[in-house]
Amino acid sequence: MRSRFEPDRQLTMRMVVTMFLLGLVYVVFVGALIVLLKSVVLVIVIAGGLLVAQYWYSDRIALYAMRGRFVTAEEEPQLHGIIDRLCATADMPKPRVAVSEMDLPNAFATGRNADHAVICVTTGLQRRLTTEELEGVLAHELSHVAHRDVAVITIASFLGVIAGLVVRFAFYSQLFGGRSRDQNTVVVLAAVMAVSALVYAISFLLIRALSRYRELAADRAGAMLTAKPAALASALTKVSGDIARIPTQDLRTSQAFNAFFFTPALGPGTVVANLFSTHPSLERRLEALAEISAELGEPGGGTP
Repeated sequence: MRSRFEPDRQLTMRMVVTMFLLGLVYVVFVGALIVLLKSVVLVIVIAGGLLVAQYWYSDRIALYAMRGRFVTAEEEPQLHGIIDRLCATADMPKPRVAVSEMDLPNAFATGRNADHAVICVTTGLQRRLTTEELEGVLAHELSHVAHRDVAVITIASFLGVIAGLVVRFAFYSQLFGGRSRDQNTVVVLAAVMAVSALVYAISFLLIRALSRYRELAADRAGAMLTAKPAALASALTKVSGDIARIPTQDLRTSQAFNAFFFTPALGPGTVVANLFSTHPSLERRLEALAEISAELGEPGGGTP
């Protein structure tokens, strides 16, 4: 898909390298499962079925989990108006527009390609941001669509999901059926758990490293499209501060989709947020936006 978003060679290179490394890990993983489970057909059917489901229905899954619904221009004229202007400026097809009735202030892009892309914002985000701030957030999300990194993250994460499911299945299989199994079966299940856990850990780290960079790239692309990095910085500051006050239950509901969010659904200062976050720190993102402000000669240096 062509658009006026500038090609990001570093983002493309990191995507290619990450996919290559994940491919190597997954080839070993699938090969190990075939050897351990002694069924090529079973492994291929399970892996292929889950890949197709996650790739083909990623937009529906995300919208269902986040209680999102598609909205018309008559229902949400401001939201559609901003996206119309941004898509015209970027010279890209307009994605479908959805709204999630959640107080959690956030937004995400999903969909397997540009023709099936969805931009979803929560009512909590709309209520908290000014028009310029919301424009900056939506430009950020449109950058994800233009650079196809939503599909890359979806594909890259699917075998990690399988690995996690295999670990759980093997664990509960041993837990509830261990007494009735022979020693060889127990050894095989333990080996499957070990291989799956290793694959999950490696894919977890690789995907998060890629995700953190792609967020910085989307910040830059969105800020350059609107030429208002200070507005995006202001939105980041507001959203990050308000997320810390969202009830824990709402955060837990949303954490599975952190990689797709504008900001992660985690309170600041947690171990997970600092060490394994899908997003760079707020300070790092604001610093990068301040540099863009200096490039553009924007008053205020990008500080909200």
